[in-house]
Parts: sequence; C-alpha cells; structure tokens
Amino acid sequence: MTDPAAPDFLDRPGRPRIAFRYTRGAGPTILFLPGYMSDMAGGKATALFDWAAAEGQGCLLLDYAGCGLSDGLFADQTLLDWRGDVLDLIDAKADGPVIVVGSSMGGWLMLLVALALTQRDGPARVAGLVGIAAAPDFTDWGFTPEEKAIILAEGALVEETPYSDQPYVTTRGFFQSGEANRLLGGEIPLTCPVRLLHGEEDGDVPPEISMRLSAALASADVQVTLVKGGDHRLSRERDIALLIDTVARLAAG
Repeated sequence: MTDPAAPDFLDRPGRPRIAFRYTRGAGPTILFLPGYMSDMAGGKATALFDWAAAEGQGCLLLDYAGCGLSDGLFADQTLLDWRGDVLDLIDAKADGPVIVVGSSMGGWLMLLVALALTQRDGPARVAGLVGIAAAPDFTDWGFTPEEKAIILAEGALVEETPYSDQPYVTTRGFFQSGEANRLLGGEIPLTCPVRLLHGEEDGDVPPEISMRLSAALASADVQVTLVKGGDHRLSRERDIALLIDTVARLAAG
C-alpha cells in the first residue's frame, strides 16, 4: 500500500498550499474529490489510487484548503474556493483528459469542475464523471428552514456527525456559495459519460438526488446504479470493487 501521509504540495501565490498525491501513468487522469470535511486518506480514495498505480493509470488525490494536510482555515473556504483548488491542481499536474470521481459533496464539485473545464478547454477535456452518492445542491435540500436560518443569522451551524469525531460546521460563506451555484433546477450542459453510484440505504443523500441529477444532465450516456444495502459511504469491499470497475471501464473508453 502507498503511504497516504506522504503528500506533495502545490504552492499558490495568495492561496493556501494544497496537499496532493499523484501517480503518473496513462490517461485519462483520474481525479478523486472527497466529501465535506473529508480528505484523501479515506478508503475509497486510497483504494482507487493504489489500483491506478498498479495499473499504470494516472491518478490525482487532494485535500481541499482547510482540510486534511492542506493549509488554510476550513471556516474560510467556500464551494467555489474548493473548485479553484481542484482546477489549480488539474492545471499543474493533469495534461489531457480527466475522469473526475466525486464523493458526496465532491459530486457537486465534480460537476462544477467539469463545467469549468468544458467551458474553458472544450468537452474533450472531461472523459467522464463518476459520482458516489453525489450531493449537488445540498445547501438547498440538506437543511431544514430552521437550520438555514441559524446559518444565515449566526454565521455557522455546528452539527454532530457519525463520520468524524469533529462536528460538521457549515458556515454562512459556504452556504451562500452553494446556493449561488445550484445545478438541479435546469439542464446541466455536460455531454460526457456519467456514472452515478448510490446506496439504497443512504440516510444522508437520498437516492432521488442521483435520479434528479441524471435527468438534469444533457449527456445521453448516464447510468445510475442503486446499490442494495449500500449506505452513504459505499465503502464496503464490494462497493469499492464496483467503484474501481466503473472507473476502469470509463478509462478504457
């Protein structure tokens, strides 16, 4: 196994230094985007990276600013700040097409990154997308009206979470950035192949969100896989095998 605690760093003038891991190899380069308050040391990211390294496939992992081993304060970051982190890393390390894999909030960023790359470089830049319990627009459907009011009035919402010993903190800046970049209300002009994996027993992101995303995407090549018994993490051995198989098929064209 590779050592997730030994990253490289991308220095950026005026922005936090970003921790990343990169294995060189054949294209398209696979880029894994973790979820909210998550990092590149998670099981899915590490398994995908180790598979890519063994297969000679290019792969990139990163910690967003304020997360994991990257510099910066978590509370200072917005959704678009993290999109900028991803685009900076792609520009620095990934020549040619990319396959973007996004887990939970990373699935929202996956779409925003793909839209930015397609607009800037053309549709050939994005060879495919793989969402794992993708959570676009979760600032809209993921909070009650009372929780939204707390975020806007007090500047942050602090919640306990089963996924970390640290509470989830949703800042006003992140919330407002999310609300300004919602995607499910209209057509999402991406035409690349898209694969959406979602656990049927996901208690955090309803499987309906993947169905709504499938309907919103302009692409004619979208497949939604509902995983029986799967939870939000989709990190069982069989789930990770499904993820790797899905990415491998896209990478093979």
